[in-house]
Amino acid sequence: MASPVMTDEKFVSTPAAHVHENPLLGSLRSAYQSVWDRRDALGLPNPGSFDNISREFSRDVSLSNFMFTGLRAEWSKPFSNSPIFHLSHQLSMGAQAISPYTFSALYGTSKVFLQGTRESDGSLSARSNYRWHDSFITKTNAQIAPGNAMLSLENDYTGKDFTASLKAMNPSIIDGGVKGIWMASYLQSVTPSLALGLEMVWQRVAMNSSPEAMIQYGAKYKGQDWIASLQMQAEGPQGTGLSSTYWRKLTDKVSVGADLNLQFAPGLGGQAGLLGSGLQKEGSASAAAKYEFRASTYRAQFDSKGKLSVLLEKTILPAVRITFAGEMDHLKQQTKVGVAVSVEAMSEDLMEQAEKGAISAPSPPL
Repeated sequence: MASPVMTDEKFVSTPAAHVHENPLLGSLRSAYQSVWDRRDALGLPNPGSFDNISREFSRDVSLSNFMFTGLRAEWSKPFSNSPIFHLSHQLSMGAQAISPYTFSALYGTSKVFLQGTRESDGSLSARSNYRWHDSFITKTNAQIAPGNAMLSLENDYTGKDFTASLKAMNPSIIDGGVKGIWMASYLQSVTPSLALGLEMVWQRVAMNSSPEAMIQYGAKYKGQDWIASLQMQAEGPQGTGLSSTYWRKLTDKVSVGADLNLQFAPGLGGQAGLLGSGLQKEGSASAAAKYEFRASTYRAQFDSKGKLSVLLEKTILPAVRITFAGEMDHLKQQTKVGVAVSVEAMSEDLMEQAEKGAISAPSPPL
C-alpha cells in the first residue's frame, strides 16, 4: 500500500510513494544498482569512439593522412591562448586537390570550438563543437562548394567505460520522407584490455531510390605496449569487408604498425559471378614506421601495391617547420614530391607567457 502524505490535514497517496514501495520495482532497482556497482568495481577504461578504433595506427604511423604533393606555405598568427584564437593563410602550388589559397580562423574554449575556412575557388566550410558537459559533445560540420553542399550533425556521449555516437549527414525530411546518411555506433570495454562495438548505417540518396543499410562490428585489444583492432563489415551494397590494424611502441622514439584490408563482393554475373567466377576479392596491406628525433619526425610506409612513401618534418626554429613528402609507385613508375613551410608568428608577449607557463591553454571539445 502506498505511504500517505499529509496535505492540509488530509492523507493523500502519491504515485511516487507507490513506486518506491512496489516490491517488484524495488527488486529490479536493486538488481540494476548491483550490476552497476560491480561494473564500476571492475575499473574498465573508456575505449574511445568506434570511428577511432584504429586511431593509434592511422594517426600515429600511417601516412594516409599526412601525404601531399606540390609546394605549400602556411603562415599562422596566434592572437590569444586563453581563449584560443588563431588566424592562418595557406598558399599551394601543384596540388589538384588543394585550393591555391586558403584562409582559416579558429576559436576555442573549454566548451566551444569554432573553425571557419574560405578557399579561393569559393568553397566555404565551418565547424562547430559544443561541450554540454564533460560527457556529451555536439559537433556540426557544414561545407559549401560550387555545385555541392554538405551538412553533418554528430552527438558523442563518453561514459566511464563506453562511447556512444549518433551522426547524420545531409539529413532531410522535407521531401515526404527521411533522406541522408544516418549512423549510430557504440564501443564498450568488456575487460581492461578488450573493447567490443558495432556501427549501424542507414542511407537513402533520394525518395525515388530504395534505402540501404549495413552493420559493422569492431574489436580492439590493448596490450602492454601494443594495440590491435579488427573491423568486419557485414554483407551490404559493397559486399563484405574485413580490416585489421596492429600498432606497437618499440621505444620512446620508435613506433611501428601494419594494416590489412580485404573486400569480398559478388561477381558481375550475380551470385555465381561472371562466367562462374563467384566472389570478387580485393585486398591490400601496408607496413609503417615512425621515428622521432629531437627536432624532427620521420615516417615511412610501404604497401602491397608497390608504393613507398616517406615524410620528414623538421623544426628549424621554434616557429618555423619544414615538411618533405615523397612517394614512389614502383608498379606505375610514378613519383610525387611535396615540400611545405609553416611559420607561426607568435607575439613576444604570448611567447614569454607560454615559456613561463603563465597561461594554460584550454582543452576545446574536439
